[in-house]
Amino acid sequence: MHLNVYSQHINKTTKGYQKISRLLLVIGLTFSIIMPLIAMMINIFSVNIIKIVTSTKFLSALKNSLLLSAIATILSVSLAYILAWCISRTAICFKGLFTIILSIPMLIPSISHGIGLVILFGTNGVMTNMFNLPFTIYGIWGIIMGSVLYSFPIAFLMVLEIFHLEDSTPYEAATVMGLSRMEKFKIITIPYFKKPMITVLFAVFTMVITDYGVPLMVGGKCITLPVMMYQDVIGMLEFGKGSVIGIILLIPALIACLVDSRIRENGNKEFVKKEFRILPQKIRDFGAYTICTISSLLVLSPIIVFSVLSFVNKYPLDMSLTFKHLQHALKLNAGQYLINSLFIAFLVSILGVLLAITSAYFTVRMPSKISGVLHLLSIMSLSIPGIVLGLSYVIFFKGSYVYGTFAILILANIIHFFSSPYLLIYNTFGKINMNLESVGMTLGISRWHIIKDILLPLSKDTILEMFSYFFVNSMITISAVSFLASVSNKPISLLIPQFEGQMQLECAAIVSLLIFIINMILKGTVLLLKKKK
Repeated sequence: MHLNVYSQHINKTTKGYQKISRLLLVIGLTFSIIMPLIAMMINIFSVNIIKIVTSTKFLSALKNSLLLSAIATILSVSLAYILAWCISRTAICFKGLFTIILSIPMLIPSISHGIGLVILFGTNGVMTNMFNLPFTIYGIWGIIMGSVLYSFPIAFLMVLEIFHLEDSTPYEAATVMGLSRMEKFKIITIPYFKKPMITVLFAVFTMVITDYGVPLMVGGKCITLPVMMYQDVIGMLEFGKGSVIGIILLIPALIACLVDSRIRENGNKEFVKKEFRILPQKIRDFGAYTICTISSLLVLSPIIVFSVLSFVNKYPLDMSLTFKHLQHALKLNAGQYLINSLFIAFLVSILGVLLAITSAYFTVRMPSKISGVLHLLSIMSLSIPGIVLGLSYVIFFKGSYVYGTFAILILANIIHFFSSPYLLIYNTFGKINMNLESVGMTLGISRWHIIKDILLPLSKDTILEMFSYFFVNSMITISAVSFLASVSNKPISLLIPQFEGQMQLECAAIVSLLIFIINMILKGTVLLLKKKK
């Protein structure tokens, strides 16, 4: 009798702690996401909104942003579809290697792609000198090229996943019925790809239109909305004007988020599929090899030129090996800023993973009304561009004890990158038997032991991917932290625009190369840990 009363007391106490924990998470995410955005929205009333949005500079920037984003999105997604088809629907070898190479641009900041183009096609660029090219990289077409390089890997991986999930059964039935390839494409392929490709298009468009790294490097006189926002806030401290632009940049991201959620809800819920049986075909496979090889070389070209430029004495006059550029970058505190970045990335990864796991456990394994609110808050950062989040944090946290410290950079990065890792662990927890906790309670096993001994070991690969996602993105991000960093806590990625502005391209290349090497080491370590039994 006394034992039952004690057990009931323990259960009530545990449930009380769980409710408090969920409520604290909701309050914390509200304070970190909703409140800064509200502060930014309120800030727009300090300026003449009509005057800003009808100004010649704004309208020109808006036109440039929409035009180049649309063109870059079409090119990026088209290229991603072709290469994903080559990997998924041909019998070529080295598919894993090609996939890794084509994903490499994700490991360097977007601004590095712009610098890579400057080194290759600038006034004194490698390709410009080699072939005496008559055109200039600066302007709208330079931005489009850089944006395609920057956004292509995400589009490629998304489209590749769509190919991998496709069922071959309808195609086999169509073959038996005597349908031609074109008829199969119209009747089967287009309907299957239609909805997921809309998601890919919106995702890539949002990436491009909210990025300021590439336009900052190769835009020249072509100003985009993010660059205008960056110049107004950093250069002239016009936070009201920046807030107006920030809210406008939220619109495509919000639309993309709504479209994605709608498509996911109405999407195909079948999980049983038959894999494609691909037979070798010489002409098709040769074409796929050619396309994958050329694309891989193009993707690797910025990394190659970074490596060359970083360690030659003076391109193109003196190509002898030297370490003076590395030494010069270290003299300008690149070493200290690298330590700052590693410190931020590790803390963001550890705290972000813990927060995502906790939130996902409450929303999946312990559903309630509060859990529904928590889930909504957890996926909300998907629709907030980094540059908008950074500005909202400046306005909301300015004057507080965390402003100008490592804490605000860590918080901004966690919130900026939180949704994708959260959704990863959310889906993983949802696939694990939902009766584990009930069985555990019957056997006298606590929730903590179920989590520690069953859920976390089963989710090991997902947790490693989450850690990798937080770390890599924290190392390469510029947009979310550009408004928040000070001299003492500056991440190394912010040295790239600084060095480029001082015409020290060799030092900018060194920094890009360092970030790439560290991210490659991290990715390789995660891959080894996932393979380790």
